[in-house]
Amino acid sequence: MTIDPRVLDWLLDSDPALRWQVERDLVGAPPRAWEATRERVTTEGFGAELLSTQDPDGQWAGGSYVPAGFWDSDEAKGPGQPWTATTWVLKDLRDWGVEASALGDTAERLAANSRWDYEDLPYWGGEVDVCINSFTLATGAWLGVDVSSLASWFREHRLEDGGWNCAAEDEGQSADGKTLSTRSSFHSTLNAVRGLLAYERFSGDDSVSEARQGGEEYLLERRLMYRASTGELVGDFVTEFTYPDRFRYSALTALDHFRAVALWDGSPPDHRLTDAIDAVRAARQPDGTWLQGRPLAGRTWFDVDAPEGEPSKWLTLIGTRVLDWWERAS
Repeated sequence: MTIDPRVLDWLLDSDPALRWQVERDLVGAPPRAWEATRERVTTEGFGAELLSTQDPDGQWAGGSYVPAGFWDSDEAKGPGQPWTATTWVLKDLRDWGVEASALGDTAERLAANSRWDYEDLPYWGGEVDVCINSFTLATGAWLGVDVSSLASWFREHRLEDGGWNCAAEDEGQSADGKTLSTRSSFHSTLNAVRGLLAYERFSGDDSVSEARQGGEEYLLERRLMYRASTGELVGDFVTEFTYPDRFRYSALTALDHFRAVALWDGSPPDHRLTDAIDAVRAARQPDGTWLQGRPLAGRTWFDVDAPEGEPSKWLTLIGTRVLDWWERAS
């Protein structure tokens, strides 16, 4: 797909966390060029700023998933949640391409000092929420932690329809303690397969491939957008694009995952992605940009993208590379 040179210049005038991906995915720069830009993420801009906010015990904001003291504060009564605690910061740093070596002994400090709010479980063992476990699985593999037992958890907790659902673990318990079989969730399933793919890439362990592919098939059968029962759009969130997406599903986020899968295993795009591609194409503005959607409520360390309704560099990067991948393959 041809990109307007003015849009490309606008994207390149960005924080290193975004710029290196533009160079790699849109410019086609040689590895030595975009890798040099990626190395700057630890010393400049967003990445360096997040690294500087780390607590001495290895955490961020004093907590694993939410800041210390959050549940007893007035903030817990408001919409959303803070995005400043350990899990979210590590997810951002990983997504922005920070090298694991820049985190030093963070993995060891978290093992010693960080516990989940759920039953005070140790950090790298995960807990019961599919999305939380997916982030932990990916981040643990990135930092070189042995999270193979958590990888096995995903194989054991797939639902009968092929995907995952956080509610099945949090709420659906039978009298004998076994998980009730409920319908999978688009949000939970996408987070699960994204975490599993990251685990495969960082660890080289392909024992989760079958489970990941089963979850991807769950989404493909629904063409990334529709209910299996009625064929109706599963929800407005499917076509509401925002960055950072945190845990939230959208057709754009799902397509970016399937693009990553295709690059990982050398497969062509699946024809069942067509409707989602059309939705992403329809959201592109005449100037070739995508507009920021409604950000998820909650406190952040700092802003990393445009306000709602304004052109988003992150969404424009992701939307452009998804359409470029699709059109080149077609």
